[in-house]
Amino acid sequence: MEPEILYEMLKKAQEPKGYYFDNDKEVVLDLLQSLFFNKERYGYMSCPCRLASGNRKNDEDILCPCVYRVKDVKQYGSCYCGLYVSKEWNDGSIEHEHVPERRPVSRMIL
Repeated sequence: MEPEILYEMLKKAQEPKGYYFDNDKEVVLDLLQSLFFNKERYGYMSCPCRLASGNRKNDEDILCPCVYRVKDVKQYGSCYCGLYVSKEWNDGSIEHEHVPERRPVSRMIL
């Protein structure tokens, strides 16, 4: 599947839930391409901005969309990797702050 096709599918599925793609479509398509890369590498689409372990059970929290997205978008207007954002993020009515990592260190590969 091409990133453009995934873009359209996810856009239709996520916008009604209040999650939008960042206005920078080139960045979004790069992130979607990274999801495909992770799917080929691990067999599942893990967050492109986090290091997956290759163990799906260990990585359940970072399967895209990750479990941290809701809190990230609510608090910062963007998820950690910047794939999903709020309307306010895209229209510039909120400050674009750095989104800190919420994933517990115990789940990360060190």
